[in-house]
Amino acid sequence: MKIIYKVLSLIFIISIFNVFGATKEWGLSYPELGKTPVGNETKDYLKQFGGYFMGDPNEKVVYLTFDSGYENGYTEKILDVLKKNEVPATFFLVGHYLKGKPEIVKRMVNEGHIVGNHTMKHPDMTKISSKEAFSKELSQVEDLYKSITGQEMKKFYRPPQGKYSEQNLKMAKELGYKTIFWSVAYRDYDNNNQPSKEEAFSKLIPRIHNGAVVLLHNTSKSNSLILDELIGKYKGMGFEFRSLEDLVK
Repeated sequence: MKIIYKVLSLIFIISIFNVFGATKEWGLSYPELGKTPVGNETKDYLKQFGGYFMGDPNEKVVYLTFDSGYENGYTEKILDVLKKNEVPATFFLVGHYLKGKPEIVKRMVNEGHIVGNHTMKHPDMTKISSKEAFSKELSQVEDLYKSITGQEMKKFYRPPQGKYSEQNLKMAKELGYKTIFWSVAYRDYDNNNQPSKEEAFSKLIPRIHNGAVVLLHNTSKSNSLILDELIGKYKGMGFEFRSLEDLVK
């Protein structure tokens, strides 16, 4: 009986693996600061599923992105800084944000920024096996966006928590989405332990590289305080800011 139980357990585990695929959480290493980082996957692997984590390593370009689960009082200041510096950004919004702050969403769009899809409820998408349920998490955000702006949502998707599987990447592509990870980030998401300017710059400056997709959180007080100077530093290093639409051309 023990042998039969072990065999059945193994079959169950294999079936779960086959349904959901290998679950991964996006991660990076920086063998040489200022150079292209190493991600969980290669650029070529991601691109076959319409996925990206950075742009052309030969171009001094930065793509600025924000993950926006909720409003913490800093987004409008961030938008002020972006407007002042004429920098385009992408805000990956959760359904809660669209419901709660439609006026800020309108401002993002009116000022030329992309609003991307960060799912309706910010679940672990790797636990969703059916295309119907996967699609619903994205389509509900699309519907909210259209009701607020009167426009169709541009199809840029960022997986919550950076969790993904090959099956997820395939489903997103089938729905017309580009899956956007990142190549530069830092620990800015803990509201109870916000980094100092020095701590932020010690990560964000040395790690910048050609074609970088930078991930920041709109809920971070530190980001609202350093963004103007950060943009100035990147520009001073010769970097140009571009929209994600240029990344996926």
